Amino acid sequence: MWDKVQETVKYITDKYDFKPAYGIILGSGLGNFTNDIDVSFSIPYNELPNFPVTTVAGHGGKLIFGKIGALNVVAMQGRFHYYEGYTMQEVTFPVRVMQQLGVKKLVVSNASGGVNPAYKVGDVVIIYDHINMMPEHPLRGRNDERFGPRFVNMSEPYSRAMIAQAKQIAAAKNIEVKDGVYLGLQGPTFETLSEYRMVKILGADCVGMSTVPEVIVARHMDMECFGISVITDMGDTQSNVAGISHEEVLLAARAAEPKVRELIKELIMAY
Repeated sequence: MWDKVQETVKYITDKYDFKPAYGIILGSGLGNFTNDIDVSFSIPYNELPNFPVTTVAGHGGKLIFGKIGALNVVAMQGRFHYYEGYTMQEVTFPVRVMQQLGVKKLVVSNASGGVNPAYKVGDVVIIYDHINMMPEHPLRGRNDERFGPRFVNMSEPYSRAMIAQAKQIAAAKNIEVKDGVYLGLQGPTFETLSEYRMVKILGADCVGMSTVPEVIVARHMDMECFGISVITDMGDTQSNVAGISHEEVLLAARAAEPKVRELIKELIMAY
């Protein structure tokens, strides 16, 4: 893994003199955040050695390099998922590359199904913790100490300082936000009603098919993480989930996208 990451990093640094401070992973329906970046250059995934290629509608396929305010950032316009057939090491490979490029802070976004009765479709949720129910762990196998320690402390997967800053920004900008625990499942099926009940019983507020592996790997490399989710469906009654589809998820995420974009942009410039 180390050699593959270094090969990808070298491909980028040989072409461009650019050291990003922030990494951003854009989830379903949130790809237009790249319009908020003063873009310096972009690289399609299929041009990067060792990089996977996204196969999911609503996810682009580029690394975007540029500035938000005075800060250099790199954004993934489209992420990878375990359900696409990739290993967890492949899913999280871009996070390794970001860190080796110089990224110290990672922002992850996603669309999720809500089980907290205080939520509604379109709500923006700041993730303060997660529950990992994925069938494979991204750190399984021999550990490479050059990336991080064998046993990772996950008591603070999402930076409390970044969460506090984001909540201050949301209050100042009159952006309504909730907070909650995100549970990661494999997918690609949406959850059954019984599975939604299970998610709630386990102590989560929302559920999705991404984010958790990326945050685990980021914390393995001591990166600060901030997670934000858009509630695109509610898993509480048959009527609410009967018509759910990927297209409906994208529509709900895009409706909330302006608030998410503003919050992320202001957080990056402030923190």
